[in-house]
Amino acid sequence: MANLLADYFKMSDYLPQLIHHGDEVIDWVKQHQPNVILLDIMLPGKNGIDLCKEIRQFSNVPILMVTARVDEIDRLLGLELGADDYICKPFSPREVVARVKAVLRRTQTIECNIDTLQLDEHRFTVNFHQNEVALTSVEFQLLKPLANKPERIFTREQLMQNMYSDQRIVNNRTIDSHIKKLRKKLADISDGKDWIQSVYGGYRLVL
Repeated sequence: MANLLADYFKMSDYLPQLIHHGDEVIDWVKQHQPNVILLDIMLPGKNGIDLCKEIRQFSNVPILMVTARVDEIDRLLGLELGADDYICKPFSPREVVARVKAVLRRTQTIECNIDTLQLDEHRFTVNFHQNEVALTSVEFQLLKPLANKPERIFTREQLMQNMYSDQRIVNNRTIDSHIKKLRKKLADISDGKDWIQSVYGGYRLVL
């Protein structure tokens, strides 16, 4: 299956690299800095869950988790791992390529400046008065509409549509989990300021 996926990515002008053992992943990622990672949960050596956590300690590269275990989906979407998307087996190679393209579209390079917050979409960082914090790509996509239109209330459904391009159904608990982590990261660079306010039906960013 990995070889078949690699062939499909080559036909779409990507340069895939196959790594078959989990113990070889971290060193390779640090050395080559890929644009996106497809990470199977059931790898020999270090498993995909542990690898995703470890990669997030030094990189914000988009990560798509691959799993055959339906019971893992809530955990993956809860951002406990910092993953950007998931793909369930069995799958179509064309679907996987399309999902990777969608994730890469969400992470294209632009820079936004919103009053005292500076958002750098190339690096997935937020800067406040020279204090910087790194976000996951999903956290960044969640923050972007809030920061672009401060004081406006966004429903959970609106935020979900911005975070995920494939119109999936994500429960409120998942959105709230993202918001909780995002609040903490923003507070860490702004002396505890609470930027994101909970309101009836959704959230808004308060300058």
